[in-house]
Amino acid sequence: MIPNDTKITPELIAEHGLKPDEYQRILDLIGREPTLTELGIFSAMWNEHCSYKSSKKWLRTLPTTGPRVICGPGENAGVVDIGDGQAIIFKMESHNHPSYIEPYQGAATGVGGILRDVFTMGARPIAALNALRFGAPDHPRTRHTVSGVVAGVGGYGNSFGVPTIGGEVNFDESYNGNCLVNAFAAGLADTDKIFYSQAKGVGLPIVYLGSKTGRDGIHGATMASAEFGEDSEEKRPTVQIGDPFSEKLLLEACLELMASGAVIAIQDMGAAGLTCSAVEMGAKGDLGVELDLDKVPCREAGMTAYEMMLSESQERMLMVLDPAREKDAEAIFRKWGLDFAVIGKTTDDLRFLIKQHGQVMANLPIKELGDQAPEYDRPWVPTPKPASLAPSDVPAPNDLAEVLVKIVGSPDQCSRRWVWEQYDHLIQGNTAIGPGGDAAVIRVGHSGKALAFTLDVSPRYCAADPQEGGKQAVAECWRNLTAVGAEPLAITDNLNFGNPEKPEIMGQFVGCIQGIGEACRALDFPVVSGNVSLYNETNGKGILPTPAIGGVGLLPDMAKRATVAFKAEGEAIVVIGETRGHLGQSIYLRDILARREGSPPPVDLSVERRNGDFVRAEIRSEALTAVHDVSDGGLYLALAEMAMAGDIGAKVDAPKDIPLHAWAFGEDQGRYVVTLPEAAAKGLLDRAAKAGVPAARIGATAGRELTLDGCNPISLQRLKDAHEGWLPAYMAAAPAEAL
Repeated sequence: MIPNDTKITPELIAEHGLKPDEYQRILDLIGREPTLTELGIFSAMWNEHCSYKSSKKWLRTLPTTGPRVICGPGENAGVVDIGDGQAIIFKMESHNHPSYIEPYQGAATGVGGILRDVFTMGARPIAALNALRFGAPDHPRTRHTVSGVVAGVGGYGNSFGVPTIGGEVNFDESYNGNCLVNAFAAGLADTDKIFYSQAKGVGLPIVYLGSKTGRDGIHGATMASAEFGEDSEEKRPTVQIGDPFSEKLLLEACLELMASGAVIAIQDMGAAGLTCSAVEMGAKGDLGVELDLDKVPCREAGMTAYEMMLSESQERMLMVLDPAREKDAEAIFRKWGLDFAVIGKTTDDLRFLIKQHGQVMANLPIKELGDQAPEYDRPWVPTPKPASLAPSDVPAPNDLAEVLVKIVGSPDQCSRRWVWEQYDHLIQGNTAIGPGGDAAVIRVGHSGKALAFTLDVSPRYCAADPQEGGKQAVAECWRNLTAVGAEPLAITDNLNFGNPEKPEIMGQFVGCIQGIGEACRALDFPVVSGNVSLYNETNGKGILPTPAIGGVGLLPDMAKRATVAFKAEGEAIVVIGETRGHLGQSIYLRDILARREGSPPPVDLSVERRNGDFVRAEIRSEALTAVHDVSDGGLYLALAEMAMAGDIGAKVDAPKDIPLHAWAFGEDQGRYVVTLPEAAAKGLLDRAAKAGVPAARIGATAGRELTLDGCNPISLQRLKDAHEGWLPAYMAAAPAEAL
C-alpha cells in the first residue's frame, strides 16, 4: 500500500486527473504539500464529474425557478409541487464510462445511484426511465454492450421494485467507443416532509448507513472525467458493484427513519463516495466535519484512508442525526439488517478533518474544497450553420411504401419491445401508460391525478446546429407530455458531450445550452436538476452532442389521457400544425439516402406552444380518440405507428402543393396527428381555425392496410413484422455476425 506521506510527483498528480496549474492552486490554498489522502480528496472534488468546472458558467444561464418549483438545482434532485400537499422529486444522471467498461454493473449502479438521489430527499420512487445510446450495429462490441446494459437496468430496477416505464434506445457510430447510459428516477413525497443535505448544528453525530465500504469504484468519478484511450479495459476496477436488494432495505430504513423525526440532514454516497457526501453536507451548512475512519464499516481488511475516502461502494448514506434520537435510529437500521455507525461529528472550524489509527490523514478547508474548485471559461467556437435543403434538393424514392417499411424496421425506429420486456413496468400497480407511447403515465395513488414522463433528444440535430438542436430537444419533450394530455411542469437534463478542452466541442455545449434555455423560458418549463457528462471520447473521437431532456407533466384527471393507437375504423385523421416538408437532417435523408446534411428543422417556440396548448385542451375535453406527435421519420412513420398500435389501417391523401416524399417524411416541428369521430371533425377544424392553429383532415381509419398517397397498400402485418423483427434478430445473431 502507498503510505499517506508519499512524495507527490508530477506523475502522481497527472494520475489523479489534475493539471499542473490546478495542483499549484492546491499548494496556494493549503500552504504545503498535500498528503496522499488529501491529493485524492482534491482529485475527487475538483474533477469534472463533481465540480462542473467547465460547465458552471453556462449552467447558470438556465431558468430554474417557477411557480411550482420547490427546489431547483443544487440538491440531490429537483422538487416540483403537484398540488394536494404532494411533490414529485426527480433527476437524471449519467453512468456512461462505467457502462462501457462493464456494461451490466455500470448500468445497474447507474440505476441504483439515481434512485438514491430521489429517496435521499424523502421520496418513495415511483418511476424509472433511461436513455441508452450505443455504437453502430455492425461494431464488434455493440451487441455485447446492449445486452449487458439492458440486463443491468432491468436487473437492478426489477429487484428494487420500481417500474421502468420508458426511455430511448439509439444507435450511431459516434458511440462505438463510448456508450451513453442516462438513468432517470422520480419519486413522490409530501411537500412538508422533504429532506435536504445541509448540515445544521455543531457537535452533532455524523452517521454512516447502509452497506459496507469496499475497494470497488475507487477513482470512479475521476475516470468519468477523462476520455478513453486504448486502456479502457484496464479501468474495470473503477466500476462499482451494485446490490439492489440492499438498496431496497436502505430505502425502507431511510423512509422509516425520516418519519421518526431523527434526521437533520442526509446525503447519499454517490460520485467520490464518502468524500463528496461529507464535504457537501458540511460546506452547505457552513460547518466543519471530523471523521474517524476506524469506525467506518468495511468489507475488506486493511483499507487505507485514501481507499476509504475515494471508494464508491454502493447503497450507502451519510446522515446528521438528532443526538437524542440516535438509539432509535440505530434500532431502525439494525432491524433492516443494515450497518449503522457514528463515524464523526460536525464542528465549528470549517475544516475537513480525517483521522485513522489516531493519526491525521487529511486536514483541509472544507468550503474551499468545493467553492474554490477551478472554474473555467473554456474557449469555444460556434458550430458553422449548415446550408438548408429544399425538398427539391432531396431525390424522391421510386417506392414510398418500401421506404416506409425500411424506416419502420430500421435500428433507430424499430420496436424497443425486446428492451422493455426485460423491465418490470407494471410493479407497484400504478402504470397507466407504459413503454412504447409518446410519454409514460403513472397514477398518483387514489387522487385521480397522474404524472407523465418522457426522455428526448435528437443528437443529429444538435451536431448540425446545436442551438436549434437544444431547442428541439426541449420542444420534443414538451410535445410528448402534451400528447398524452399532461401539463408540462419541469425538466431535468443530462448533457453528454466530448472533450470541452476542444473549442469546437465546447461550442456544441454552449449552443445546446443556449437553445435549451431559450426553449425552457418560452415554454415555462424550468430546469430543476441535471447532470453534465463530458470527455465522452475514445482515442480522440467524440460522441454526437447529446443533451438528453427528461420531462415531467401533470394530468389533473387521469381518465382524460390520450394514447397513440387508432381506436376505431371510420374515424377522421387530422394533422395539427404546418407541414413544409423539411428534410434536412431527417431520418429519410440519413437512413435511406445515407446523407447527413442540411439544417435541422427550425423550432418556432410560439407556434410550438400554441399548437400544444390547443391539442392538450382538446384531449381534456375528450374530443380526441388518439394523439401522436410527429417527429423522427415524419408523418408517414407517425401514421404507421398509430396503425400498428391499434391494429387498424388508414387511407390518407396528400396535398398537391408539396413534393410527396417531403410531405411524407419531412420532420417539421410542432405537429400532431389526431383522430376523432368523423362527425366531429368539422368542429375540430373550426376550433383550430379560431385559435390560429393550422389543421387539415388528411384521411380516415379503415381496414387492415395503410393506403398512403403515393404508396401501394401496405398490410399492417408486414409493417409489424418489420417493426418488431429487427432488434430480436440482431440480439439473437452470433457475435461474429454483422447485421
